[in-house]
Amino acid sequence: MSNPYQPDTAVGRPERQVVLAYMGTAGVLLLLMMAFGLIMRLAQGDILGVAPDWFYRILTLHGTGMVGLAGLAGAGIMWYFLRQHVSLSLPVAWTNLVLFLIGVVLILGGILLGGYAGGWTFLYPLPARPMGMWSVTGAASFLTGLLLIGVGFLLLHLDTARGIVARYGGLGKGLGWPQLFGPNDGNAPPAPVVASTMVLIVNILGLVSGAAILVMTLINLFFPAFEVDPLLAKNMIYFFGHVFINATIYMAVIAVYALLPRYTGRPWKSSTKAFLGAWTASTIMVVIVYPHHILMDFAQPQWMHVMGQIISYTSGLPVLAVTAYGAITILYRSGIRWDLASGLLTLSVFGWAAGTIPAMVDATIVVNEVMHNTLWVPGHFHFYLLLGVMAMALGFMVWMARTYGTGGGSALDAPAFWLYALGGVGFVGMFLMGGREGAPRRFAEYLPEWVPYAQWGALFAALVLMATTVLVVRFFGQFLAGRREAPDARVA
Repeated sequence: MSNPYQPDTAVGRPERQVVLAYMGTAGVLLLLMMAFGLIMRLAQGDILGVAPDWFYRILTLHGTGMVGLAGLAGAGIMWYFLRQHVSLSLPVAWTNLVLFLIGVVLILGGILLGGYAGGWTFLYPLPARPMGMWSVTGAASFLTGLLLIGVGFLLLHLDTARGIVARYGGLGKGLGWPQLFGPNDGNAPPAPVVASTMVLIVNILGLVSGAAILVMTLINLFFPAFEVDPLLAKNMIYFFGHVFINATIYMAVIAVYALLPRYTGRPWKSSTKAFLGAWTASTIMVVIVYPHHILMDFAQPQWMHVMGQIISYTSGLPVLAVTAYGAITILYRSGIRWDLASGLLTLSVFGWAAGTIPAMVDATIVVNEVMHNTLWVPGHFHFYLLLGVMAMALGFMVWMARTYGTGGGSALDAPAFWLYALGGVGFVGMFLMGGREGAPRRFAEYLPEWVPYAQWGALFAALVLMATTVLVVRFFGQFLAGRREAPDARVA
């Protein structure tokens, strides 16, 4: 079986540096956001006293930070593997990171200094109606930070579009349409190209929508006479938010496609019509699934409610099905040499698959009416993020550190993996159980019967934070201790 830690000859040191910066930044932010999440669960469990105004500041910071760092980590994974097939711009990649960091500073200032606590969804017209809780400057700083981060990601996706079109002749060819809709000659683009093409299509649409409503909301802050239809604003916000957070999964899963075959010695069959069809179907579904977030808005056109209901059951299934099936087929009797990276990547497929179940339950209207504003919803999206996207990102970071750092395993690998996996399952389980019992989401204080779910959730959160600290410290430690060089990058 081939060495899974063989450096990639198509990725030179300058390319690795930008990916290292992406993943390192995401790792540091992940630890910080997990700490904030732990603080909130401790506060809800009556273990730590946190004033309600600060609770909602922390909630806003935690939600915004987790979405942003998931996007940054996914982009780093996508960029690393896509760069091996198409020409991508290093200056654009660095520009995205710089805009991201400037945006983070503005968001931190808006929340910690300006008092903004309106949630990461910045639902219009809430930023302009703080009821004395935050300043106009604080809201403007938060919104401007989000806008800069969005512009950075938009530049990155435009550059990936340029690279894919230059190499393959069009986005349709990047999705493998000639092989999907015609005779399959087996020459479809590799999985990283197909996934990246899907992501750039949906995320460009989502980011443009998000940027437009952010600009309109900023204008409304300073010129209240400029008004936006609230239902239109809500559609634009949730379209942007739902597309962006879903895109983090589709970027990060590229690590599963690229790395598990190196461990098993079996290729991932990405040229099949089933694989190509799944990614094309998801390209459409991810764009039109968001109305399940606005099922309570009776003024919404009925056809959108129907569409959101139906697509909610199916949007994640095509790509998830081919990913889960592909992972099982290449792992079964492969003789894989399990280690921390391969374990995390396999865990991520489970996290993504299992996370769809509570999401589908919530998508049912009769359930949504009573469950959507409970802890059930944080339960399902933490399942995706913690055991799905973050497991993919951490698995890639472990692989990258061992491939280009000092190499070698550690006695802490197995404990860290099991702490992360079991702690993560317990953590999201407390959310789901609390939601089943009617515990509301976004509440700073709980009734006595809900407190135990928060207390147990805090315990599991602490375990996950411990494991993640080990993984992130290992990532930086192996790179600081020594580096392995690879040949200069050459695009295949």
